[in-house]
Amino acid sequence: MSDLYGRHKAVLPDWLALYYADPIEITHGEGRYVWDAAGKRYLDFFGGILTTMTAHALPEITKAVSEQAGRIIHSSTLYLNRPMVELAERVAQLSGIPDARVFFTTSGTEANDTALLLATSYRRSNQILAMRNSYHGRSFSTVGITGNKGWSPTSLSPLQTLYVHGGVRTRGPYADLSDDDFIAACVDDLEDLLGHVRPPAALIAEPIQGVGGFTSPPDGLYAAFRRVLQERGILWIADEVQTGWGRTGEHFWGWQAHAENGPPDIITFAKGIGNGMSIGGVVARAEIMNCLDSNSISTFGGTQITMAAGLANLTYLLEHDLQGNARRVGGLLIERLRAVAAQLPGVREVRGRGLMIGVELVKPGTDTADPETAAAVLEAAREEGLLLGKGGGHNTSALRIAPPLSLTVAEAEEGAAILERALRSCVQ
Repeated sequence: MSDLYGRHKAVLPDWLALYYADPIEITHGEGRYVWDAAGKRYLDFFGGILTTMTAHALPEITKAVSEQAGRIIHSSTLYLNRPMVELAERVAQLSGIPDARVFFTTSGTEANDTALLLATSYRRSNQILAMRNSYHGRSFSTVGITGNKGWSPTSLSPLQTLYVHGGVRTRGPYADLSDDDFIAACVDDLEDLLGHVRPPAALIAEPIQGVGGFTSPPDGLYAAFRRVLQERGILWIADEVQTGWGRTGEHFWGWQAHAENGPPDIITFAKGIGNGMSIGGVVARAEIMNCLDSNSISTFGGTQITMAAGLANLTYLLEHDLQGNARRVGGLLIERLRAVAAQLPGVREVRGRGLMIGVELVKPGTDTADPETAAAVLEAAREEGLLLGKGGGHNTSALRIAPPLSLTVAEAEEGAAILERALRSCVQ
């Protein structure tokens, strides 16, 4: 056990998860690579949990942060803040929400917390619809709406949560149906549920479930849900903390795969927009955002240095068409991994979009989760210089692949080759 690991265990909580039997300290990065304290280089296929979205040590961002730090780092929201206004203008325009207002936070958890406050205040209801297998954060309210028991340490909550079918296409009672029939069955279930309860405030849903193992419904499910919700005045909150900013390749936002009835009422975002700086936020129609009748501030949300990073990161992402790169390189990577998976009975599914890819592992010949093998693959890949993530619900074990969106074809092939060897050595 390293000295740093021993010190970590002595002062930090037992439930603060670490990867690997021998945890690593990452000391620096460049592009799509990082180095540990021993000097070993790794290809980063997880980006600090989908957060280093553009690249490590990107000069355009480090320059913007350095220059802003030389002027002023922080003043709180009690004063006018030019970088915050400029980033809010861009996010509002990109959101697709008419007459949008933006509120910045420090994390996705806090963004979802704010969205729940807005929705419940606007609708005068503490009932929330959430998806099974979902994850929305670690605060008291967001834990209360998380539909993944592995990440929900208490059943106590200030909210009454009702869980809806549909976030996982290939498991559950409707898995054997066609896409159209799957959507119809989920809509019927939603309508039946709403017939038994007082009208909820909102449905909150991740277009692709992140911690749940990169699962998603067929395109159009949330558009079909939206028709039912709009008839009853129920809001739709799209949790874009992991899916936003072009990661899925086909769309800038995950909700756009379900866009038949227009944008959501509320969008939450975080992670990738800061490229490692602590930025989260909420976008909503003005009437919803302005529904609160008391004062509020954010001490650290929208602070100048994080906004400078967000502006530089967003500019780079758009000018270099990283969404298009995610679509092209991600498509190649998915097909490469599916070809490998077809030869391994222990790989149940390779799924995802763009550079948001899940590889679900099971005991061969069954649908039973195989977390031990998933952990072994993670270790084997790390030994060869590849960092991956993992997750899953429904008692599944999924490897999560989400590198920076600037990943090259050569780097995708390098990572796929390492992962193939790790899978072949560990998976039956």
